[in-house]
Amino acid sequence: MAPVSGTRADGVHARLRADILCGALAPGEKLAFGRLQERYDVSTGVLREVLPRLVEQGLAVSEAQMGFRVVPVSVLDLLELTETRVFIETEALRRSIAHGDLEWESAVLDSRHTLARTPAVDADGRVAEEWLSAHSNYHSVLLRACPNTRLVRIAENLRDVSEVYRCWGLGDNKSADRDVDAEHERIAAAAVDRDADRAVDELRRHIELTTTLLIAGVEA
Repeated sequence: MAPVSGTRADGVHARLRADILCGALAPGEKLAFGRLQERYDVSTGVLREVLPRLVEQGLAVSEAQMGFRVVPVSVLDLLELTETRVFIETEALRRSIAHGDLEWESAVLDSRHTLARTPAVDADGRVAEEWLSAHSNYHSVLLRACPNTRLVRIAENLRDVSEVYRCWGLGDNKSADRDVDAEHERIAAAAVDRDADRAVDELRRHIELTTTLLIAGVEA
């Protein structure tokens, strides 16, 4: 039987997740029950249900006697995360291309179009929640046809954690020499052309370049 607080918990989970991904809750920040209750107008019981879900998804950590924190970040962790993400996500993409049908192709192109039309930065200069949602959906759709659902879930969890790094120390993945929109276009085009090798190579370069620029931004 689902928890009575399920619907409420789902809403709070979605808000907390969005605040972590957009940087409103900073990496390593303590998720104190009192502050969270006030911020989200929620009970302790709901928080006790929601926070372990964030831990399972890799967006928070639980420390004995210390409670919960937003997942901390470091260059070493980012490098390990990137290596693992490339390994998992490219395999899921290769399988998705092999099994995708015409409906999947249309979904890839639709999600790509939506992402291209969504502003990446909000009025406060932060990564926009709408863009994060469109970006997550685009990458999720690319993997949607992969028949191994566990592989897809792992890939999506790793990608969620990688989004936290966009806001780390104002580290930025922008570069005058980089065209992120074109990168997304090349991945999508290769996928619907059923050129798995090219799609995988484009995705790998896309992920690794983001990491390179994030580290350069933080070190600068």
